[in-house]
Amino acid sequence: MYVQKDEWVRVIDYLLKGKAGLPPYKRKPIAQVIGEQYFSLLEVVPRKDIHFELGERIYIGGDVREKVDHIERRIKYEWLTPTAKSELPIILEQIVRDHEDVFIQFYNTSGTISLRQHKLERLPRIGKKHLRAILDEREKRPFKNFEDLHQRLKSLPDPVRVIADEIDIELKGESKYRLFVPVVREWSNR
Repeated sequence: MYVQKDEWVRVIDYLLKGKAGLPPYKRKPIAQVIGEQYFSLLEVVPRKDIHFELGERIYIGGDVREKVDHIERRIKYEWLTPTAKSELPIILEQIVRDHEDVFIQFYNTSGTISLRQHKLERLPRIGKKHLRAILDEREKRPFKNFEDLHQRLKSLPDPVRVIADEIDIELKGESKYRLFVPVVREWSNR
């Protein structure tokens, strides 16, 4: 089975002394991270004498990894530490802002899921009234960026937070539809 792999991740928790519950001789520094493109939740082990900061952007792709020794495993949302769970919404908003061009395209080009539902309606706090307003405005001309979207639709909830909240919901497994987070079928249970 082919699994989509992120090249860049953001640190959502860093455990300098490793995970509690393991015997001291088995503990090693580990970071819980989220991918920027496919929103993979992973645990990575830093290279010797490397430390991570919350929110730090780290390369984990196929080329030389300067800061990461190896990827320990893919993890589920439920396996995140309390710190990682609390940092996740903040980091997701940063990712959405940093990849504005990708997410503004979602507002500009998304279509229907079924005869009765549009993808934009799946976003938190976007109902039929907001949907109609977005569709009418994007028909006039595509949105250039989040600021343009906000200026043209002042009553619309924060477009960055709306996307970040939907990604969070999908990571928790609370959404029937997957707009941004691919389904993962295999899990490591180490």
